[in-house]
Amino acid sequence: MKSTTFIFILLAAMAGTSCKKLLDTKPTDFLSPVNYYQTDKQLDFALAAVYDVMGDAGFYKQIYTARMGNEADDGFYFRNTVIAGVQVYNFSPTDNDVQNLWQSLYDGINRANMLLAAIPNAASASDSAKSRIRGEALFLRGYYYFMLVQHWGGVPLITEPTTSVNNVDIAKSTIREVYTQILKDMEEAEGLVLSSPAAITAGRVNKSAVRGLLARVNLFMAGYPLQETARYTAARDWALKIMDDMEAGHRLNPDYQQIFINYAQDKYDIKESIWEVEFWGNNTNAYNETGCVGAWLGIQSSDQSIGVGYGFVNATSRLYKLYNENDLRRDWNIAPFSYSGTTKVAKASTPASALWTRNCGKFRREYETLTPKSNNATPQNMPLLRYSDVLLMFAEADNEVNKQPSARAFQALNEVRRRAFGKLLPDATNITEFDISGLDYESFQQEIRDERSRELCFELFRKQDLIRWGIFITNMKAIENMVSLEASGQYYSLAFRNVSARHLLFPIPARELALNKALRQNDNW
Repeated sequence: MKSTTFIFILLAAMAGTSCKKLLDTKPTDFLSPVNYYQTDKQLDFALAAVYDVMGDAGFYKQIYTARMGNEADDGFYFRNTVIAGVQVYNFSPTDNDVQNLWQSLYDGINRANMLLAAIPNAASASDSAKSRIRGEALFLRGYYYFMLVQHWGGVPLITEPTTSVNNVDIAKSTIREVYTQILKDMEEAEGLVLSSPAAITAGRVNKSAVRGLLARVNLFMAGYPLQETARYTAARDWALKIMDDMEAGHRLNPDYQQIFINYAQDKYDIKESIWEVEFWGNNTNAYNETGCVGAWLGIQSSDQSIGVGYGFVNATSRLYKLYNENDLRRDWNIAPFSYSGTTKVAKASTPASALWTRNCGKFRREYETLTPKSNNATPQNMPLLRYSDVLLMFAEADNEVNKQPSARAFQALNEVRRRAFGKLLPDATNITEFDISGLDYESFQQEIRDERSRELCFELFRKQDLIRWGIFITNMKAIENMVSLEASGQYYSLAFRNVSARHLLFPIPARELALNKALRQNDNW
């Protein structure tokens, strides 16, 4: 789905030249960047270009969503043959997926830099528009650097427009320096962007989205590799700002599965789903801003009326076993059936190997209302921040600050759990039946880590969570052992067998090393 506010196009006028007088050194119909950024509308079009990179094929549109973001202890890339690639941790610095993600992120950063440099000189733009647009551009620049530092560590830090092919040899900044810039951008943005109610759609950056990402950034700074544990206090406080914001009024949708049905049906619920990557369309006209959520990341199907799905990502046995049998999320997140035409055929739960054959079921094409349904193109949005994540981030950070969970930390955790067991629905009884209490610091810490799996699986967080907790390799090797015991001889173990310490970071793309002589390759690559 795609809000018309964010039609992701670049005006041809920003790059066009005269067709009539090719040799004329002063074309009459060319708008230079200096002259272009003048009105509210022009600034908003330029801002749309900053958002636009999230819909790149190498980013959330396809590759990151299906091959790069879910390969952890929750899920794996499901194929019945030996394959190579980033999705099974068998790749090199020449890998196209790694190169394309790097390029998309720096494209977004450069577009933000160009816009930020132009805003002060936009003589015909209103002060309110300039302030709002500056805030959104700052936040997006910070977000793209956050993606870079998570996946590559220290990277070149560029905060001015790149306008020349000269002087492009820029060394890496340190991880701490990159995070410092991220905080600077996002903290300024928090005071400039629209409130959550004013933003209306979850595709536009709003104040709650900024606060939620600041909570997430501080959690990452508190963990590996920086280990700045004092950052847990800031993470807790940013999450609390969202929880205590009466104007925004964020709350959980009582029905867990409805969150994801809404994504399929072009419906917004900004109380729960605070920030999303917007997709819309079905490739039947010139407006093509589709994604692959539900097709590449969804249930395998060959039926056009259901919606073709490829079942690229499956759940691990570990994830299935984390759920209580009464947890309504289990059979939504992990498809308990496969399709035979339009018929749902129940999946067996025995033998143990059967648990490895279940697709990610969280994003379901059967609920899409835009027809005809295209094979590789869906209108479903990808959530980037949900309110349940905010509650769990608060509970995690609060436990770390106090070295024991407070009453409010338990309350936040149990609010998520009550929804999971149907206890927020209007006809629910025995509301506290599945509440958790009496845990010490370490037990609560583990419970939060498990709850993040149960609640947020397949939303592209798990690998980076495991890395910041310092348990990525340990958990991945534990899954390798599970595969050998439960599904021996299958190709499911490829990623878990191949993974090693080098995969804590991506390699710097070979093309970038060739172009930027000041860059140095990451360790072990």
